Amino acid sequence: MNDLTTTTREPSKYDRLIAAAQEVAPAVTIVTHPCDESSLRGAIEAAESRLIVPVLVGPAAKIRAVAAEHGLDLKEYEIVDAPHSHAAAAQAVALIREGRGELLMKGSLHTDELMREVTASATGLRTERRISHVFVMDVPGHADTLFITDAAINIFPDLDVKRDIVQNAIDLWTTIGLGQPRVAIVSAVETVTTKIPSTIEAAALCKMADRGQITGGVLDGPLAFDNAISPEAARIKGLTSPVAGRAQIIVVPDLEAGNMLAKNLTFLSHADAAGIVLGARVPIVLTSRADTVRSRLASCAVATLYAAARRRAAQVAA
Repeated sequence: MNDLTTTTREPSKYDRLIAAAQEVAPAVTIVTHPCDESSLRGAIEAAESRLIVPVLVGPAAKIRAVAAEHGLDLKEYEIVDAPHSHAAAAQAVALIREGRGELLMKGSLHTDELMREVTASATGLRTERRISHVFVMDVPGHADTLFITDAAINIFPDLDVKRDIVQNAIDLWTTIGLGQPRVAIVSAVETVTTKIPSTIEAAALCKMADRGQITGGVLDGPLAFDNAISPEAARIKGLTSPVAGRAQIIVVPDLEAGNMLAKNLTFLSHADAAGIVLGARVPIVLTSRADTVRSRLASCAVATLYAAARRRAAQVAA
């Protein structure tokens, strides 16, 4: 993995995102149950990098003990005491509902435990949009930042859910200042066939974009992964479109395909994979113990840029 402190290389795609986020006000971030070194260190490093202002929610004594054990300086960060991980998830969501934070960040609890509180019908953070996850990939040797969605939340999404998955990813891309994205709806092949249902859904999504049901991006699909990202593969197949060979957002058929794709890029291509959940009232930063420092900071940077844009939009509307 690239070292963020290296000074001899050109700034990476992640470096540019982090630098851009440092130019806006850090977002108040509700950090849920940061009760191991990895999650607590991640929140503190993001704060020290001027990306977030953390509010730590969980067993206060345990958080302080982890900080003391690993030499982490809690400074004056606010700690909201909650007896265990389930209570911490509920309290964190309640703080967001009260307007106490702009971002939600996962600590050392299970993702399912946090998302159960986020998606609760009466007390959660649901909106009219389906919740989905975006991997923000920094792939060595690939010119563009690459989004992969959805590889973490929706297991077998239907067409309506895929519409929201696509729109969430487009909104993130445009909101953090990357321009108008080229969106590839990928399958195993680039032709529409009843034998592979995802090709039919890909074609339908493209037509939905033509009809204004999806906005802000340029869509094409179905495309196979090779001719979605390789100009040469697209040329050989005779595919001519603004997206073929130059895709920036990859929309996968289902979670299994997306998860394997993201992990292949991470472990075989040595890519970094930041992650963010969209479609709730606030962006949600999902981190893993296996994440690099750069991935953790990039996740916070993307979420902070998104929160800053929402903040500006609310001020204009007011």
